[in-house]
Amino acid sequence: NKLIATITDGSTFEWDADAAGATSTRATIVSGCPTATRQTLVSTPDRHLVSFGTETTIGTTSTQDDMYIRWSDQEDISTWAPTATNSAGTQRLADGTRIVAAIRGRDAIYVWTDNALFIMRFVGSPFVFQFQQVGTGCGLIGSHAAVEVDGSAYWMSENGFFRYTGKLESLPCLVEDYVYDDINTVPKNHIVAGLNNLFGEITWFYPGSGATSNNRSVTYNYMDST
Repeated sequence: NKLIATITDGSTFEWDADAAGATSTRATIVSGCPTATRQTLVSTPDRHLVSFGTETTIGTTSTQDDMYIRWSDQEDISTWAPTATNSAGTQRLADGTRIVAAIRGRDAIYVWTDNALFIMRFVGSPFVFQFQQVGTGCGLIGSHAAVEVDGSAYWMSENGFFRYTGKLESLPCLVEDYVYDDINTVPKNHIVAGLNNLFGEITWFYPGSGATSNNRSVTYNYMDST
């Protein structure tokens, strides 16, 4: 019953919906949490709070590393320093220059850098999480450009559309040249992937050449692979 919110490259806040007078109480900074983080999410079902692109020294914003991952102790979002008696920990990814985004999948977390895809899977003690690089040259173009559906991840990269279903696949796209010849990649975080389960479609909304907001879209049907 807690809402966790992170300011990009800033602090992480919590809001307790069960607290007395919750609707008139502001969110507060999570005690002991890193103070400079690109993104957070909760790993389920193990319930660790995970920070991506975060500090190597907690509380020192100058140590923020765009490829660094930290997670809290299990079910304790205020304990981040790894010890022999807790499950907090850290990991630095090796392929890429920055973590672009992470999303929860059916049985793992997908973590994209600007060049690669990693799978982050809970395995329990003593390692807590296992990291596996499953693709390179397939980095995410923007932080909202990926979706997961039916156990598969779909995303837009700098050089094409990809799918991960246990193996990395490049999606066939007859309009790929049209999309990439007429896209403005400066506001990359404007690029958004949307899911329409009813028709089995994934649509990417993006700004065309010269535009500063989304005015184009391209749709992939994952049911008939078109």
